[in-house]
Amino acid sequence: MAQHGSSSRSAQRRREIAALAARMMAEDGVGDFGFAKRKAARQLGLGDCEPLPANTEVEAELRAWQMLYQGEEQTARLVHMRAAAVRLMRWLGDFRPYLTGGALDGTAGRYAEIELDLFPESAKDVEIFLIDAGFAFEHRDVRKPMPGAPEVVLALDWEGVLARLSIYPAGAERGRRQPRARLAQVEALLATTSEQA
Repeated sequence: MAQHGSSSRSAQRRREIAALAARMMAEDGVGDFGFAKRKAARQLGLGDCEPLPANTEVEAELRAWQMLYQGEEQTARLVHMRAAAVRLMRWLGDFRPYLTGGALDGTAGRYAEIELDLFPESAKDVEIFLIDAGFAFEHRDVRKPMPGAPEVVLALDWEGVLARLSIYPAGAERGRRQPRARLAQVEALLATTSEQA
């Protein structure tokens, strides 16, 4: 009986962490699931060894929060971001762009970025393309030597939305497992989202 009570308390704490982490992501623009979960656990006064919820649990809470408190704003933001992403993907078409992140999965909030994975022959090709087009960009720190990390991450302003370009070697295109979408899929998503707006 005591074990059942302990597991239900643990499940309740996980739900509390997930809910608070989701609120931070929706309201404060925290973009990293791990950081949001750890910060939520600390704010709830829970120790470092407290089991944290899975990202999917936080994502479910985030969707619920956005639907409840940011419904129309969320839909309008998603349409705007997906439309901007379509134009950016067309412009960067030679570098085999894929959309990832909140604009793809529908959780993009007030502070979300357009997240693209690019697979050019060389990362320098993308930088030269941006310079030739007169686009200002900045380099972001890349977490290395983590397996599967991008070679380069660039950030730029695209139509008033921050865009993050994660550049991978051309050969890594087939190996990526995180959810991502090519241009045609994003265009279809945009059409569906626009109908709901």
